[in-house]
Amino acid sequence: MGHSHNHSHDHGDLRGRNLIISILLNIVITVAQVIGGLLSGSLSLLSDALHNFSDVVSLIISYIANRLSKRKASLQKTFGYKRAEILAAFINAATLIIVAILLIIEAVKRFQNPQDIESNLVIWLSLVAILGNGFSVLLLKKDSESNMNMKSAYLHLLTDMMASVAVFIGGLLMKYYQLYWVDSVLTFAIALYLIYMGYDLLKDSIKVLMLFTPDEIKVKDIVTQIQQLEAIKNVHHVHIWQLNEEEIHLEAHIDFEEDITLSQFDVILHEVEELVFHNFGINHVNIQPEYGKCGDKDVIVQD
Repeated sequence: MGHSHNHSHDHGDLRGRNLIISILLNIVITVAQVIGGLLSGSLSLLSDALHNFSDVVSLIISYIANRLSKRKASLQKTFGYKRAEILAAFINAATLIIVAILLIIEAVKRFQNPQDIESNLVIWLSLVAILGNGFSVLLLKKDSESNMNMKSAYLHLLTDMMASVAVFIGGLLMKYYQLYWVDSVLTFAIALYLIYMGYDLLKDSIKVLMLFTPDEIKVKDIVTQIQQLEAIKNVHHVHIWQLNEEEIHLEAHIDFEEDITLSQFDVILHEVEELVFHNFGINHVNIQPEYGKCGDKDVIVQD
């Protein structure tokens, strides 16, 4: 029951293509940085490489989720894989925070014990990384605003680009001023930013996975508005949840004033659908009609 609104397929395919380009770019950057980090002895280069590797993994997860989310529903999987992208966002946000904690530990160790670093290699490789990541960031930016999965991939890349900028500045300071401790301070700052960004995404994806009602939807307002429709006596046993970023579902029991016919119920159901879609953006509605039925009439029924 209800109506769903689908986005055009080419948009999804473009997302997939952009992710593949970013994956390939990041594999190249990672390999270059590992070799460069080992040759130059730069921790910030190696930590940047680790970071880039986590980008590759997160981009692959995002790509798989993006592909899965397009699969059709089946008898065993009646919702299809519509949640795959939310799950990917959850995994990527969690890894973002873990990578950040590892970076902080390394930075603190290094700060207490700074080492000489071959700065020319650091400067050139960080430039390569800035360009590669910068390009990927631009590719994914638009989709990151409307899709949690793409946002998680985008955040990995954005923080990585910032990390590379920091490594680049560090390389220059080491080359011209021998300030080797800058390497650690920059790593530490990037890590804090990672935690800050990852936390919000983690929280948002957990809310969806736990079937929480979206923040902007007030259940009491919905109930009040539906109850104002004629013929409706009471709305109870309400569940509102988000399936993914495109779909919000509402299910409820509605008690009617009179013993109406099915065709009359259809007319009222259409009114309810219009009301919740226009006022609250809910695009899937499932109503159980009742008349003179005894039982719990609370808005939220505790099972």
